[in-house]
Amino acid sequence: MRDYDDVLAQPRRRRTVPEVPAEPDLVVETADGGFCGAVVALDKAIVAGEKRDTVTLEDRFGKRRVFAMLPASFLLDGQLVTLVRPAPAAAATTTPARTASGSYAVRNAPARVARGSRIWVEGIHDAALLERIWGDDLRVEGVVVEPLDGIDDLVTRVQEFAPDPQRRIGVLVDHLVPGSKESRIAAQVRNPHVLINGHPYVDVWQAVKPTALGIERWPDVPRTVNWKDGICAALGVSDPREMWRRVLASVDSYADVEVPLLRAVEELIDFVTVTAGGDIL
Repeated sequence: MRDYDDVLAQPRRRRTVPEVPAEPDLVVETADGGFCGAVVALDKAIVAGEKRDTVTLEDRFGKRRVFAMLPASFLLDGQLVTLVRPAPAAAATTTPARTASGSYAVRNAPARVARGSRIWVEGIHDAALLERIWGDDLRVEGVVVEPLDGIDDLVTRVQEFAPDPQRRIGVLVDHLVPGSKESRIAAQVRNPHVLINGHPYVDVWQAVKPTALGIERWPDVPRTVNWKDGICAALGVSDPREMWRRVLASVDSYADVEVPLLRAVEELIDFVTVTAGGDIL
């Protein structure tokens, strides 16, 4: 005897689609599989006569498309989701708070004009990680972090900047170890108003503790393979941008990164915020 559904019974509960904040660099795919990209902007537009939230996605080739943030319109890790605007930051508490770098937060500090001094980093990932940990401190101090897109032209860039006691440069360099290309380039810069600091890791990704990512250790990558591509392949992530999103999202404070990076950045901040005479700029 066959079993039949009772049409008068309580209807089954429909599967709910989770809402996911459309954070920058979140990689999603449209529900129809027609486009996959990272979140680069949120906006509003008139869609079918109604004003709706929209999201701009950028694929791995740099192509951008705008989509309405309609319910169940995107896939995240193969699961149907609804993208929503991220919630506003929680209001500050009245108790003393610390920044991600471990220093005491300065509440209601007035905006400070940027100093003439700069901290240079190799790329946008380095800059994003510094912002993640030291962003509050750097804004209070008025220090600007600028990505260089590599340090091959470091000597020329320093000459063009013409550093002096009031306009210092701190440079953060990846893989600054004896015998490396980076160490040879750094050795060519001889200026008392320039401090070059670095860490031993091949890429700033590796300066994030693997435990923060939930892995035992960073995979070994042969020298013949691009390090980031090798890491993505070993960890089963197809898009390097998605891997970087996971790396950055795993960092909540200075406790999530290795000591050599912490030491290097703290020394650079001290260097660019103190005059040759030892006074705070």
